[in-house]
Amino acid sequence: MNARENFERDLEFSGADFERIRKLIYSSAGIALNDSKQQMAYSRLSRRVRATGAGSFHEYLNRLEASRDSSEWQEFINSLTTNLTYFFREQHHFPVLDAFVRQHMKENSKPPRVWCSAASTGEEPYSIAMTVAEAGAPHAKIVATDIDTNVLAQADRGVYKLETVQSVDNKLLRKYFLKGSGDNAGLVRIRPELRQMLVFRQTNLLEDSWAIRSNDPFDVIFCRNVMIYFDKPTQKNILQKFAQVLKPGGLLFAGHSENFSDSGAPFRLQGKTVYERIS
Repeated sequence: MNARENFERDLEFSGADFERIRKLIYSSAGIALNDSKQQMAYSRLSRRVRATGAGSFHEYLNRLEASRDSSEWQEFINSLTTNLTYFFREQHHFPVLDAFVRQHMKENSKPPRVWCSAASTGEEPYSIAMTVAEAGAPHAKIVATDIDTNVLAQADRGVYKLETVQSVDNKLLRKYFLKGSGDNAGLVRIRPELRQMLVFRQTNLLEDSWAIRSNDPFDVIFCRNVMIYFDKPTQKNILQKFAQVLKPGGLLFAGHSENFSDSGAPFRLQGKTVYERIS
């Protein structure tokens, strides 16, 4: 630890503490923290150390491991997840989704089932919902999940600062957003007709049995910029489970730096980070 870190840190934080944090977040959420994340772990978890009244990271982690308090375990996970997102991120995916939905509606009486597996604060699932609605399926149901309960609560509210919707086409802004006034000036809210397309649920992708699993598999799954936080064995395990809940011919959308070609799962690359579930 260098002099600057000593000056900035008012709580003792040892290499052993960081190793415990790495093991706990890996076992509980599958997130693999590398050595460069030590300062991030200190910054985010020091708030929990203080909030719980623990005198040190060592004491906090002892309490956490000994506790059956699921709420503090959730706070621990929430603190260490990353939630970078914005509307229509990786825009090249949305024309592919649009074409898929249009074709689906020609061939089926029911709208497609869509799962956004890393909803974060909602920008991604609402972008998906707008695309699906514009493609002719305004009554589709989109399941939007995340491991982080704090960001899910934000997504559920559907309220955003005006500057965060600058990437949204003006036609879509007028159609799917309400502009705030008075005390809500500078804010926008998702319109109820778009909001009702989404169901938000807390889900840990590491779990063996997802609550959303049913006899009615999905036509589309979005899992973008999530797998980069998992190691290879965890990635392969999750992809195999995705294959179980995605229909043959269905699409899996991945992040720009993610490649699932060597996963061993039944997926075939169909475009830029878009995979088709093969039978």
